[in-house]
Amino acid sequence: MSMGKELSSSGASRNKLAQTLLRTCLLKGKFQLRSGQVASEYFDKYRFESDPNILQMVADAMRPLVPTDAQVLAGLELGGVPLAIALSGATGIPARFVRKTAKSYGTCEVVEGGNIAGKKLVIIEDVVTSGGQVLESAVELRKAGAEILSVLCVVDREAGGAVSLAAAGLELRSLFTFSELRRLAEPQVPSR
Repeated sequence: MSMGKELSSSGASRNKLAQTLLRTCLLKGKFQLRSGQVASEYFDKYRFESDPNILQMVADAMRPLVPTDAQVLAGLELGGVPLAIALSGATGIPARFVRKTAKSYGTCEVVEGGNIAGKKLVIIEDVVTSGGQVLESAVELRKAGAEILSVLCVVDREAGGAVSLAAAGLELRSLFTFSELRRLAEPQVPSR
């Protein structure tokens, strides 16, 4: 479910943010996907995550999606980490960083940054496609004692992720669906 609202601090509209995201991230060419398929377009999410101005715009837009009783923002490796940091700064809610696998040295933890046992937590991800990594991470977060309130993402690719997450009792809140992102980024024709 796309839960985007008007952007607040910058005064920019959802259309402007959608245009900025697509202009910055949508690449044209020949790209081999993880599935082995070849695509003529590729949404390179790291391009917005590495730009501090765009990342701040996204965090400001996502702030209303964070449940009011959230105690921790859990950014998933890799793309969810910069989002969790920016959203933590925008909300004042502490962030944690969730590895795909526990490291074999030091703390040997899957979750870095502090304890999550008994905490109401929101999973932060950049783009959700099938939801596979979110589901795997949710298992680890629950094992560590966290209560997961919801999953927040910037873009829901509308490729079954929301359904998979719902089947596991996880609500997906996205700033944009991919089709909405495209629609909002289209030039607006003034009505007569």
